[in-house]
Amino acid sequence: MTTQHDPQLLGAYVLGALDEQEVRAMDEHLASCPDCTRELDDLRAMEAYLGEVPPEAVLDGPPEGGDLVLQRTLRQVRAERGGVARRRQFALGAAAAVVAALVLGAGVFVGKVTSPDGTIAQPTPPTVAPDPAGTRFATATDPATGASMTVKIVPAAGWVRTNLAINGIPEGEKCRIFVVAKDGSRQEAGSWLVSKKGAAEGTNLDGSALVAPNDVKSVVVENTAGKKFVEVPVQA
Repeated sequence: MTTQHDPQLLGAYVLGALDEQEVRAMDEHLASCPDCTRELDDLRAMEAYLGEVPPEAVLDGPPEGGDLVLQRTLRQVRAERGGVARRRQFALGAAAAVVAALVLGAGVFVGKVTSPDGTIAQPTPPTVAPDPAGTRFATATDPATGASMTVKIVPAAGWVRTNLAINGIPEGEKCRIFVVAKDGSRQEAGSWLVSKKGAAEGTNLDGSALVAPNDVKSVVVENTAGKKFVEVPVQA
């Protein structure tokens, strides 16, 4: 102990996982070993992490694609947990994983990524892409049926995507959505069965139709018997 360098024991020393005799022996070794003293200083620089994360968390391992040596170390720790000296080996294994992460400069510790200034780097928040140019919106209510619909038409290369918010159609109706072209032809964009919740709260549906964006005249909802519930004109 006093004549050999042991990164595992040094890591366990920082984690407080050694018994009193081992601590005294490590203190004696550090007094005469500048290399281990420098390594100890590096380990203590990670005390902010070591203090807030229990050793058990290290067993979760680095994310996929993390350092291979660190992954092997963690696998060894998992295997050691079933041994006779479970508690001690577990602590030493956790320390070894910390040492491996530090020595390899992985920058990954218990799922946290450090930025160059030492702060915790956060994931880039998701962004919502703006609607493409030419996207159209329209709303209408049928005075006879009381059904209403808000239509979003998103242009694509020779066809359109649709998003529809539909309200006021009775439960149990089997409905179809048609995109109507300027020449009167129709392309089905979707179908659904109106549920109890859909009848009470409305339905939101996505669909698509093989109609050129500039040829869209309107969007119609009708049941399978041909009854029209609502039609929304879409201005070009």
